[in-house]
Amino acid sequence: MNLKTFLLGASTAIAISGMANAETITIATVNNGDMVRMQKLTDDFTKANPDIQLEWVTLEENVLRERVTTDIATKGGQYDVMTIGTYEVPIWAKQSWLLPLDNLGADYDVDDILPAIRGGLSADGKLYAAPFYGESSMVMYRKDLMEKAGLTMPDAPTWEFIADAARKMTNRDEGINGICLRGKAGWGENMAFLTAMSNSFGARWFDESWKPQFDSPEWKTTLDTYVKLMNDAGPQGASSNGFNENLALFQQGKCGMWIDATVAASFVSNPKDSTVADKVGYALAPDNGLGKRGNWLWAWTLAIPAGTQKAASAEKFIAWATSKHYLEIVAAKEGWANVPPGTRTSLYNNPEYQKAAPFAKMTLDSINSADPTKPTVKPVPYVGVQFVAIPEFQGLGTTVGQLFSAALAGQMSTDEALKQAQDAATATMTEGGYIQ
Repeated sequence: MNLKTFLLGASTAIAISGMANAETITIATVNNGDMVRMQKLTDDFTKANPDIQLEWVTLEENVLRERVTTDIATKGGQYDVMTIGTYEVPIWAKQSWLLPLDNLGADYDVDDILPAIRGGLSADGKLYAAPFYGESSMVMYRKDLMEKAGLTMPDAPTWEFIADAARKMTNRDEGINGICLRGKAGWGENMAFLTAMSNSFGARWFDESWKPQFDSPEWKTTLDTYVKLMNDAGPQGASSNGFNENLALFQQGKCGMWIDATVAASFVSNPKDSTVADKVGYALAPDNGLGKRGNWLWAWTLAIPAGTQKAASAEKFIAWATSKHYLEIVAAKEGWANVPPGTRTSLYNNPEYQKAAPFAKMTLDSINSADPTKPTVKPVPYVGVQFVAIPEFQGLGTTVGQLFSAALAGQMSTDEALKQAQDAATATMTEGGYIQ
């Protein structure tokens, strides 16, 4: 055996041995575009960290929430990194289900995270999850269809304007729906939209004594407006449509307007995926002149469950995936317009991003206008814009979402849906000891 052959064989053996000794971390994540893109770019991480291998569990949003909640509550230990949202982080941190992120690295720059986003991911001064992307919600609309309808979209529209425009833009003969809104049941699906919408109508989930408020006139007006608007100007089968379904409809040119997550802007304006990329405009979520807009505040984040035995490797991955460096990787491969938005101040100060992303300012304005501590017109005992930050909300929110989805599908009246929502909420709050 010559020296060259010996050295080649030795190096191969070392590489194989290194892979055999590598620690595998399991990452549970959601099946949206940004997270799927992240999986394709992880060679950069594994090359720099050959002692860490990644195993992915990619799930639909509602399924992800159910699986990770069950796993962490039962100490199942299936995952080393969990993709969770702004709702779960403070609640789970308080229950000691998450590990604080104390070792993200000297160059990570925690202070660069947008204050509105960072605040929702911290407890007792410690960061318990790092945001992969942050979002609010806004109106995305077809400028050509708006012009054809003889209308001009204001930067800050009212619900009255949106409803009028949606009906005028609808052309069922050409397969164009004036508006696409979430209808799929789930506390993070249709109830994210409807709770944010209800804030702008003056509604609230609970009064200051935790008494449910679904029997209020404000909730009736909210639900009646939503169901009638969707019947008049929405797509068929809307009760089955969530974020991904409406994204596909908009990209295919079948929606005049879509009110949803600001993160969708990069997808609807990407000519590789969207047939209407050059026709999209943006506006703030609607209001009713009561001082609150129908926009939410959310971040998909990466967190470490307290039960993992691989915390150091998990934190290394989180530091990579939520870093400035990662944004530069996406920009180099996909362009600045496609980097995960809504997390870092430096991104919105970047001239290249400002130039590439026409939706950047509207996204930042939407995030900054959402106030989780004062989400409603009337005072409330809870925080959270499109959710109520109590453990019971996950189950109750999904129950109410199923009722409202059924009302949209015509399976029950809005009055019956609201009555059953009031009864379910009353039972939940009584059982939880919030009310007598």
